Amino acid sequence: MKKDGHIHTEFCPHGTDDAIEKYVEKAIKLGYDEITFTEHMCYPEGFKDPSPANDSVLLSEDIDKYIERIKDLKEKYKKEIKINLGFEVDFIEGLEEKTKELLNRYGEAIDDAILSVHIVKVGDTYRCIDFSKEETQKLIEETGGIDKLYKRYYETLKLAVESDLGKYKPKRIGHFNLIRRFCKEFPYDYNEQREIIEDIMKIISEKGYELDFNVAGLRKEGCGELYIDGFVREMADKYNVKMVLGSDSHTADTIDDYSEYIK
Repeated sequence: MKKDGHIHTEFCPHGTDDAIEKYVEKAIKLGYDEITFTEHMCYPEGFKDPSPANDSVLLSEDIDKYIERIKDLKEKYKKEIKINLGFEVDFIEGLEEKTKELLNRYGEAIDDAILSVHIVKVGDTYRCIDFSKEETQKLIEETGGIDKLYKRYYETLKLAVESDLGKYKPKRIGHFNLIRRFCKEFPYDYNEQREIIEDIMKIISEKGYELDFNVAGLRKEGCGELYIDGFVREMADKYNVKMVLGSDSHTADTIDDYSEYIK
């Protein structure tokens, strides 16, 4: 079965205004059997977007509109492709209970979902890990070095996998190596973090979770690699973790055939 499990929409504040039908029709043309729209879930109430652009997630007032839009498309295209209504949910250290409340509020509508780490806590401050090379440089300085930044990221990812977010917790872990978004500007041999990476993969396997086989890094200036590559891919194979292709498309143009990468 051909599936893309990570697609954004016109509701994404940092995306494009491509109509959702364009994504669906491109997927049908390419022979996909199933797709999941995973728009960025709004943050828990009271949490301030740490992105300098303040455009990371859906506005809370748009959630119901998004849900109804996808439900309409599921019905419209039901004879041509399976469409799942989903969300990409941010794991935010220290806000597990509030995130659980958010998931409980919308969980019954969700067919499929992703749990991702875009934010790490440094001291009492929350910072985005993938906004820009300038912000990444600041983060490296704040954490005390690139090795410590990678360690902080994987520690947060481990917390996400282990977290109790209730019965609607997403069962697929997003872009495992998003920390490498600017790896060309900030080279680092992440094999130095082998122990914690293997620990995380063991837990993912034990819990029966999936991995988002995210190809977006290939398209990103400053990255140029899969977000599940090298040692991470080896560990996923070693522990028999299921991987689901994720184009992480924010524009219909990037819905494509990526099957050569996930063989």
